[in-house]
Amino acid sequence: MQPNELLKYLLDIESVITELDKLIEIHARDYKQFSENFMAVRTTERDLMIIGEAVGKILKINPKVEISSAKHIVGLRNMIVHAYDSIDPTTL
Repeated sequence: MQPNELLKYLLDIESVITELDKLIEIHARDYKQFSENFMAVRTTERDLMIIGEAVGKILKINPKVEISSAKHIVGLRNMIVHAYDSIDPTTL
């Protein structure tokens, strides 16, 4: 196991969650306002891709790491990457 690599991915996830929290705050937790903002939706997609990628890499480094809903997180990342044309903001 490479602790520095694991730490890097965990910090990536933490920073993206902070960014997503700011997006939620900017849109006052209003889904309609969020979904009508193209840049906010794309930013959210990108952030969720980063989280999914980081979770996948963490599990490759150490499959014993327990991450709740890891399959769903990586699955959402794959959906955003490979089925981008069918992503609805409600999925995010």
